[in-house]
Amino acid sequence: MNFASILFNEPFLVRGVCRVAARRLKIGSYSFRLGIGAVVRPHYGFLVYQAARLAARLGQPRVSILEFGVAGGAGILALEYHAEQVEKLFPVKIEIYGFDTGKGLPDAHDYRDMPYIYKPGFYEMNVPALKARLKRAKLVLGNVSDTVNGFFKEYNPAPVGAVAHDMDFYSSTMAAFKLLDAGCAHFLPRIFCYFDDTIGRETELFGDFTGQRLAIHDFNESHAKVKLTPIYYLRVNPAARQWYHQMWSLHFFDHTDYSTFIGDENSQLPI
Repeated sequence: MNFASILFNEPFLVRGVCRVAARRLKIGSYSFRLGIGAVVRPHYGFLVYQAARLAARLGQPRVSILEFGVAGGAGILALEYHAEQVEKLFPVKIEIYGFDTGKGLPDAHDYRDMPYIYKPGFYEMNVPALKARLKRAKLVLGNVSDTVNGFFKEYNPAPVGAVAHDMDFYSSTMAAFKLLDAGCAHFLPRIFCYFDDTIGRETELFGDFTGQRLAIHDFNESHAKVKLTPIYYLRVNPAARQWYHQMWSLHFFDHTDYSTFIGDENSQLPI
């Protein structure tokens, strides 16, 4: 989006300018800047914060954050930054795992993978360079349809509390969803999910019958007790940013902690 488009089409231009200033100058606490979106990749900050918050309320000392589709690594580095900050707010240790082929996008399976905007080899990773910069995150390299199968046994991660899905393809997103069949014990009862490829622009024309939106629909159709649903309180915000519409929550209704109370103790209202 060019400057003219922002100037004439952005309804909250002043807020945006203030947000950029707060991020660059680090005005206020991390919690304040996260709350107004004045942090790097605020959608990733939201995932980390909410996962750690829920883990803390459930008495879980550890939680894992997953990224499917690491590409160059800017996202997973942002997750590390947010994990470092959020650990100061909650008594929870945060683990990060990134899934990627390391070689860029594979061949598209069919029209559902939208080959009209994606080519094999897009988003290739410089594996040595990224590994040299990572402090805590672990890369899980290979075809996701293979790596998800042994992930929990090989890495013994903390319960998963949030997932960023950025694998572009319908087929790759469906393969990533297979991880969710490993059993409730590997997850928090509700996990926060970001789907990058669900809005797009005039070239992508993401819709309900291809890509990630179709994958979300097909996952829900095939699972009776595990469901993805939009996070509606974000979407009704009058100042909702684009990523608010890219957030879903995943519910494990059979999870032993699903009905565990996590609200405020005093919810009485005065007369």
